[in-house]
Amino acid sequence: MAFKDDDKPPTSNAGSTKGLVSIKAVKYFKDDAALTADTVTAEVEINATSSTTVREGLDLVAVLDISGSMRGDKIESLKKAMMFVIMKLTPVDRLSIVTFSDGATRLTPLRSMTPAAQNELKALVDGLTADGWTNIQAGLETGLAVIADRINTKARTANIFLMSDGEQKPGDARQVDPGKVAIYTFGFGKNTNHQLMSDIATRSPGGTFSSVPDGSTVSLPFSQLLAGLLTVVAQDVELTLTPKNDEGDVDTIVVAPGTDYKTTTDAATGVITVMFGTLFAGEGRKVVLTLTLKDVSATYNEEYDAPLAEAQHSYTAQARPRDPQVPQDIQIKRTPTPSQAPGASSKARQVQAEIARRQHAEAIRQARLLADKGGLEEARYKLVDAQNALEDIVLDSLADGQKLMDSLRAELVQLIKLMETTELYKAKGRPYALASETSHGRQRYSARGGDEDGDVRLFATPRMDTYREQAKNFEKDPSAPVPDADEDVKKEVAANPLAAISNDLAYYLRNAIEALRAIERIVAPST
Repeated sequence: MAFKDDDKPPTSNAGSTKGLVSIKAVKYFKDDAALTADTVTAEVEINATSSTTVREGLDLVAVLDISGSMRGDKIESLKKAMMFVIMKLTPVDRLSIVTFSDGATRLTPLRSMTPAAQNELKALVDGLTADGWTNIQAGLETGLAVIADRINTKARTANIFLMSDGEQKPGDARQVDPGKVAIYTFGFGKNTNHQLMSDIATRSPGGTFSSVPDGSTVSLPFSQLLAGLLTVVAQDVELTLTPKNDEGDVDTIVVAPGTDYKTTTDAATGVITVMFGTLFAGEGRKVVLTLTLKDVSATYNEEYDAPLAEAQHSYTAQARPRDPQVPQDIQIKRTPTPSQAPGASSKARQVQAEIARRQHAEAIRQARLLADKGGLEEARYKLVDAQNALEDIVLDSLADGQKLMDSLRAELVQLIKLMETTELYKAKGRPYALASETSHGRQRYSARGGDEDGDVRLFATPRMDTYREQAKNFEKDPSAPVPDADEDVKKEVAANPLAAISNDLAYYLRNAIEALRAIERIVAPST
């Protein structure tokens, strides 16, 4: 299977790549550490710009289940969702449609979404019919082949939407290697093999699993991930953590569980690299570190600032070379009289909240495993314990902190409700839990499939919120015009004219501050 017939797209929304991804000052769980051997928990956070004026071109392959079980309302809902996707894309973006039942068929090459191409693909989608088995493996292999055989790849991000409503037959899609392609999976209805769809997504870099319960619309979950893919500001995003073993106080650094991204450690140097892949505008990634400190009590008897490590992020954008950013120091005050209590500062409480979120996600995973074995009552107790743990978290009255806690509480309420009976759990509870797990692990939004009014919006970006409302309106009136992604950018710029230049300003300001700090470190000892 060799294609190599993708349309040549126009240049993507180009511009300055300075400051597209920034790193925040490192936060710590406690304010100081002992001179004797001690442990420090730190949080490193990187954030993508909220501006959408500069983005990568999108190459999207929609791999769609048209097996016999999709007959009726399901395939009509799928058609409507694909119409919405087609209408949102611009000539910079390319779309290929692959369908599968007994086998797989590529209906179109990667087409640049000009008005003419949009009309052609709409006609193809409108003509879809359902019949046959559910050969997910064949569909996924064909979709990946479309991406692998691209001729035009400069400044483009390759992704797959995989939607299915049943058990795979024949084949095993878990055997398919996704390579570097993010796969976003959507499980439609209670007869879906939700575990399979979740496994496919989490084997890919950055992919998530979304649940689409029977009777709901496909447009809403499609719209959310599409909103992200149309705002990819950076690719190949990496965070490098370099321990200061020789001249510093650190003995070991470990990335805490709950960061579901590929992480490598250089055996010789101890340098840790976390690979995040793409970042959507407005997204962030938090990494929690556990640092063990050496006993220095024989050398020091007064407090001092101890250097522990260096955090540095890098990324590519607009096909330009990888751009390493200004490093951020990880250091803490060591003292003969450490408090050892959790810090009382706002930053320390934010670290405590992030740790709580990870513990919350682990509780959901454990509850799902219990429920899968038939222990629904025990699973519910596990979730109630998680609810009680959240009540012990003390946050400042920051809107973001309160929003996080409200979302976590809502997630647990939904899950407890969906674990009332075995039938309800299998139909909605298990897919809800799996979607929650991938969302927390990837720190990226996924549709959980709970009550629409109680939709948990963890990790949703501003563009996702916009597309959610647009998708709702489209479901009510598919004949009404839908603004494309370029029109969305114009509205966002009109609402915030400074956003387009704020990245450059912040970038040069950060560099100036770091330069002044470097000068201060050089001059200070001699004064």
